[in-house]
Amino acid sequence: MMNRFLRVFGRAVAGLAARIAVPIVLVVPLLAGLVVPSAIWASEADIKLEAAPIDVRDAVSLQSGARTFVNYCLNCHSASLMRYNRLRDIGLTEQQIKDNLMFTADKIGEMMTIAMTRKDASDWFGPAPDLSLIARSRGADWLWSYFRGFYRDPSSATGWNNTVFQGVGMPHVLWQLQGDRVLKHEVVKDSTGREVKDGHGNIMKTVKFESVTPGALSPVEYDTVVRDLVNFMTWMAEPNQVLRKQVGIWVIFFLAILVALSYALYKEFWKDVH
Repeated sequence: MMNRFLRVFGRAVAGLAARIAVPIVLVVPLLAGLVVPSAIWASEADIKLEAAPIDVRDAVSLQSGARTFVNYCLNCHSASLMRYNRLRDIGLTEQQIKDNLMFTADKIGEMMTIAMTRKDASDWFGPAPDLSLIARSRGADWLWSYFRGFYRDPSSATGWNNTVFQGVGMPHVLWQLQGDRVLKHEVVKDSTGREVKDGHGNIMKTVKFESVTPGALSPVEYDTVVRDLVNFMTWMAEPNQVLRKQVGIWVIFFLAILVALSYALYKEFWKDVH
């Protein structure tokens, strides 16, 4: 009786494992971050984003990005979900963090907050969003395009606008590094010099930036600073992402073996029936 029960139970388990293992193998990569949805949205508008050339395994880039973040972002914006001592994960010592990155905190274990209160921010210019998870909500490509999309706009309250975020309320905090630029619209013309129209009859135009006042950095140097900043913000949004992806690969490998063994067991149990 017991042997019969175990045999029936084994068949049920093997059949169930064979049926659910494949869906699990398909779902786990998405949850582990190894597969991302094909649709990427810039914002409310249909904006083409440039791919951010980042690598969260590059410790030197992350350290440079942390320096830029603390000096330029951590004045109005906080990162209240990140502790200073977590920066040891990118290769910094506690003494380096204290000497170079801690300006408003006393202890290495404190959160990366700011002295300005939300009430003061609301009275002065409006509350600035916390940047702890901004790379998860917006995406690295959005941040990369955003920091490189500022231009002078006299009609705005701050004197700045952005190609990714039209009507942005934040001024260009990196303008001294990049310099002043204006946006130029040019009509697209064909080889005969006639204006090109789209399928709706609208005249097609190209948009490009024109430098007015050079910044302290060359375009290549500025892009490097932005790359490191976006790289750090992407790492900060999930410091364990590299480990998560590595573990995800091993989980998929294990589930693949489990599928093969479960299927073999299933065939063995049912070979006399089918």
